[in-house]
Amino acid sequence: MANLEKLVEQLGKLTVLEAAELTKLLEEEWGVSAAAPVATVAATAGAGADAEPAEEKSEWNLVLKDHGAKKIDVIKAIRQVTSLGLKDAKEVSETAGAMVLEAVAKEAAEEAKKKLEEAGATVELQ
Repeated sequence: MANLEKLVEQLGKLTVLEAAELTKLLEEEWGVSAAAPVATVAATAGAGADAEPAEEKSEWNLVLKDHGAKKIDVIKAIRQVTSLGLKDAKEVSETAGAMVLEAVAKEAAEEAKKKLEEAGATVELQ
């Protein structure tokens, strides 16, 4: 049982991209699919090699590097692009390297990045 607990702990530390890669490896190894039936048909219609890069590029993370000189404006912008309350938005603004948005579409990430940069923050799309 100790090995299972250690495995659960290690799985909990995986990034989204690492978890997606693990899922793909397990699907290939065991011949199963973790996707919904409709998504499985769409995935098998395309080439297997093309499916992985498209999946990685479809989800973006927006990371706050620095809140800049206009901290209050950045907090307001964080609240606009997320569903965070004032206290949580303030904590995010004060934490360099904080994840503002995780696994969002590229358009949404770019729009949020623009709003935060206009407020004076330094952000990065990953």
